[in-house]
Amino acid sequence: MSLYFWIILGTIVFPFLLSFDKKIHFYTHWRTIFPAILLVGLFFLVWDNYFAENEIWGFNSRYVQGIYLFRLPLEEVLFFLVVPYACLFVYEVIRGYFPNLKLDLLGRAFAFAMVLSGLLLTIFYLRNWYTLTACSLSTLLIIGIHFRAKARWFNYFALTFLVCLIPFLIVNGVLTGFFTDEPIVWYSENHIMGIRIGTIPLEDIYYNLSMLLPMVLIHEVLLRKRTKKSDLKRVANTD
Repeated sequence: MSLYFWIILGTIVFPFLLSFDKKIHFYTHWRTIFPAILLVGLFFLVWDNYFAENEIWGFNSRYVQGIYLFRLPLEEVLFFLVVPYACLFVYEVIRGYFPNLKLDLLGRAFAFAMVLSGLLLTIFYLRNWYTLTACSLSTLLIIGIHFRAKARWFNYFALTFLVCLIPFLIVNGVLTGFFTDEPIVWYSENHIMGIRIGTIPLEDIYYNLSMLLPMVLIHEVLLRKRTKKSDLKRVANTD
């Protein structure tokens, strides 16, 4: 198997096995998790493929299986299933084990920091396609979900995102060549600002936020609808 495939496998194995944990019962959320992943993932696959076609980023054939969907290797397609699954698992674990955390200050600080930095980077790097799209989209999502809609779950999302930064830095470090002679995923220097965390373009943080935040939104909306239906059935059965 390719190195990229081993990374995908290592990312999913523990979240999947722990999905059957007796306290969290993450598998019971699959009805809301997978629609969220598929809906948002499809958008990001199109985005990913467009950038690959225009050589804004690309993939080293040395580290992939050689099976492609358009311009994307199979491993990259799986990335949009595996990474969100793992992050949503962490989100539900934190909510399940720590339901009474006081996170208002953290949520506000996170939102202000991401929006302010996202706006500044968008303005100063208008000509860099990756910087522009990742930073502007993440900024708009936070403004809409946190500041306008005032989603109560956003604070838990902020904590989840910060916790997931640790495995994110490890996985993306491998993908961008921190541990190998050549990167598995390369980026055109013409479309990134050039600021890196090790070998990871800073834009990747905003890109991942743009992917994960709408997934949590859809998951929460579908979960709320399921809860309402269950409550209505319970009332009907009682009557």
